Amino acid sequence: MSVEAAAGAASPEHGAGEAFNVGEFLFHHVSDSNSLELPFVGEVHLPVLQLGPYPLPITKHIVMMWVASVMILALMWVATRRRTLVPKGVHNVMEIMVVFVRDELARKNIPRNPDRFVPYLLSTFVFILMCNLLGIFPYAATATGNTGVTAALAGLAFIMIQAAGMREHGVAGYFKSLVPHGIPKWLLPIMLPVEFMGLLTKPFALCVRLFANMVAGHFAILALFSLVFLLQRAWVGAVLSVPFALFISGIELLVIFLQAYIFTMLASLFIGMSVHPSH
Repeated sequence: MSVEAAAGAASPEHGAGEAFNVGEFLFHHVSDSNSLELPFVGEVHLPVLQLGPYPLPITKHIVMMWVASVMILALMWVATRRRTLVPKGVHNVMEIMVVFVRDELARKNIPRNPDRFVPYLLSTFVFILMCNLLGIFPYAATATGNTGVTAALAGLAFIMIQAAGMREHGVAGYFKSLVPHGIPKWLLPIMLPVEFMGLLTKPFALCVRLFANMVAGHFAILALFSLVFLLQRAWVGAVLSVPFALFISGIELLVIFLQAYIFTMLASLFIGMSVHPSH
């Protein structure tokens, strides 16, 4: 969340006629909702689609993922519409990103046929990066600050990890490789549940790490602006809230790129471990 958006959200209207509720203020601006706040328009309620008997509500974070996807497709179109021997502009940026994911993530972490996984890793990296970047703009939101979104990304990573291992070693060979060689047979009832739990902890760690890091920055900025209304002192905003919020916003820009890199790097590392098990 940008400083401008946070400052606008923490308007005195929230405290008029009633005590300022910090918890309600924080969770209202971080959690998902069924409406969008647009400039010059105000609050726009999103529709609820119907798939047979099941309602499919369109939420703010879903809209942000659609926006991120459209922006990625637009960048790809701009980058590839004029191909030259010497890449320039957006083409150059996209080429740098592709080479970085291929050379620094796929080829360094996946020992066998790493280029096969570059499309998945590149798509994951760019999508997370774009969703993270949208959160710093006013009236937008960070879709990766939703556990449903990060769980879906982690679920896709889990499928890729298992599929890569099974394709390399076969279904039976892959599950056999999960148990260390040479252990006594009486330990198998203990080791098998532990190893299966290990398969689940990897995507769980990916899900929680991305969610927690993206929400933490927003909470910190909003909490700083809340101090103005809690202490009811204007100088708090000038001396403490705004300077520190600007500082945290700068750090958050670094976190935006870092979290996209960490998620993709760990996904490639787990794929490499399944393709070439250590035991």
